[in-house]
Amino acid sequence: MSDSLSAQVSAALARIQNPRLENDLLSAGMIRDLQVTDAGHVSFTFLLSRSDPATLVREARAAIRAIPGVDPQQVRISVVDPAGPAGHTHGPPAGQPAAGQTHGQAGMTPPAPTPEQYPHLGTIVAVSSGKGGVGKSTVAANVAVALAQKGYRVGLMDADIYGPNIPRMFGVFEKPPVVSGRIQPLAAFGVKLMSLGFLIDRDAPAIWRGPIIMKIVQQFLRDVEWGELDYFLVDLPPGTGDAQLSLVQSCQVATAVIVTTPQEVAVGDALRGAKMFERVSVPLAGVVENMSPYTDPATGIRLAMFGEGGGKRLAEELKAPLLGQVPLQPGIAEEADRGRPVCVSSPDSAAARELAAIAERLVQSARERTIELPVLRG
Repeated sequence: MSDSLSAQVSAALARIQNPRLENDLLSAGMIRDLQVTDAGHVSFTFLLSRSDPATLVREARAAIRAIPGVDPQQVRISVVDPAGPAGHTHGPPAGQPAAGQTHGQAGMTPPAPTPEQYPHLGTIVAVSSGKGGVGKSTVAANVAVALAQKGYRVGLMDADIYGPNIPRMFGVFEKPPVVSGRIQPLAAFGVKLMSLGFLIDRDAPAIWRGPIIMKIVQQFLRDVEWGELDYFLVDLPPGTGDAQLSLVQSCQVATAVIVTTPQEVAVGDALRGAKMFERVSVPLAGVVENMSPYTDPATGIRLAMFGEGGGKRLAEELKAPLLGQVPLQPGIAEEADRGRPVCVSSPDSAAARELAAIAERLVQSARERTIELPVLRG
């Protein structure tokens, strides 16, 4: 089996082009020491210079993981700069360690961090938007609750460093306990929660630079006792800044959900956010249109406060599914302020039913994209 699997791995690598060299990875000599086992374990050394796009590594990993027979959790890539730390080319052949030196030691520093594996977190889903005020956190909170209501083990990490709203949306404000050096997540409605809002004063200004944001994201991933999860949702800040890059550099994000409103200005910003995930090779599960037109059940009057059709147009442009359109239902904001997501406070409402359907479509999207899925326990 390994010979056939090895050929498939080689073919996948040969399909990835390095735009700088105008050649594929294999022909360019960027892949060394390729090993493929019968158990589906794949390992190799990736020779990546400072002039090459760092996203090539992620593309290679994603392509290999998609091959039937490859264990997605056993793809090991050692990234090596063939020129060394100062761009020198003398010494041993490219990609080979000097005498007494192994890959990863001085002189072989990778140009970008390799995302760590967190298999206990299950399927990692990034929830993002191009601009603020579109209800991204509302969607993230309710989809997390809907998944928990279906019996999945769910964690929600509030990575919106500048405006952590998850505590208020779940009505949880106490500081999380620390046991044996591990932060214990808080929980509400069956969802495990972690937010910077639990750790700082409510009126503390969020003035954070890139390195601090990276450390916060990494600490929430590494130092929180999440336990074994099926789905791990990450509520990101709007835009395409440090938090987004920190997340994709720190862990293997399985897929992303883009939230927008029907408004054209929101759609344009959401498009840029979606393209960011495309650049770092994170597959897009689809688009959620929030604040969609609402039909009053009493009068039959249809209210389109923010226009209509923007989410569908964005999905078509991205060639991605429209996961759902959540109507701008009266009372959603008030219930969220009281710490009760609409999937809990009004489970039979139009908005709650649509959010539950979005959660189901997210699961189905993951299955269709061959993302490793958890087995529903219960």
